[in-house]
Amino acid sequence: MTTEHLPSPARTMLNKVPEVTVYFWIIKILCTTVGESFADYINETLGFGLTNTTLVFSAALVIALVAQFRLDRYVPGVYWLSVVLISVVGTLLTDNMTDGHDVPLWISSTGFAILLAVVFGVWYARERTLSIHTIVTTPRESFYWLTVLVTFALGTAVGDWTLDLTGWSPGVSVLLPLGLILAVFTSWKLGAGPVLSFWLAYILTRPLGANIGDYLGSPHRDGGLGLGTLGTSVIFLGTILAVVVYLSITGRDRTEAVQPTTAEAVASGVGARDAS
Repeated sequence: MTTEHLPSPARTMLNKVPEVTVYFWIIKILCTTVGESFADYINETLGFGLTNTTLVFSAALVIALVAQFRLDRYVPGVYWLSVVLISVVGTLLTDNMTDGHDVPLWISSTGFAILLAVVFGVWYARERTLSIHTIVTTPRESFYWLTVLVTFALGTAVGDWTLDLTGWSPGVSVLLPLGLILAVFTSWKLGAGPVLSFWLAYILTRPLGANIGDYLGSPHRDGGLGLGTLGTSVIFLGTILAVVVYLSITGRDRTEAVQPTTAEAVASGVGARDAS
């Protein structure tokens, strides 16, 4: 995927999203697991309540995104903190609809799917690209984070709905999203569009991570490993921190600097001639 010219004057930045490497997918899955287990721990184990938990994490997400938007390049710590928090908030959105307002999972799944299609449609109509390699202006970054939030909510709803329909144990439930992700990967290798493949895999990692969290945290009598929501959250948050520190030091997931638009290049040339 190549960087495209910006359609309108805007603050131009280095790409605000990391390169899609194996590290990207490892942290993404870890974040989705934390989104499930940590939200359950705060809400249920500590008895904080669904509404209070949603308010606290939503406020934390707003603070993290303000910091993210103020940057002009990808910074691993700020970016992945935003993903962790948005994974929790996305989970809570679906939980509020299901547990707080008794909305059936098939309705929330359908609603979030339609909302995601609308976001993609508006994003493409405005920017003419959905590639994460072109997140170099504030409008594109806004579309990106909105899309990420909706994918987490959609993945939660679809994952829970699937479990309700199948009645599978936590361990077995991991296999379905894992198999679908492998199918998307195979299709990409055989020539499927990289942008479509990326977003399909991104959506599917949400139920995969949630099911892994359920498998690790559920008691043995329910087919899990019995680590509990706190134990699972601590392990995964620690792993995320370790990988993010590694990436911050090595820069292994940084993308190349974007090229200026034609108008910017002309202006720079004019400025250079005037200065000379």
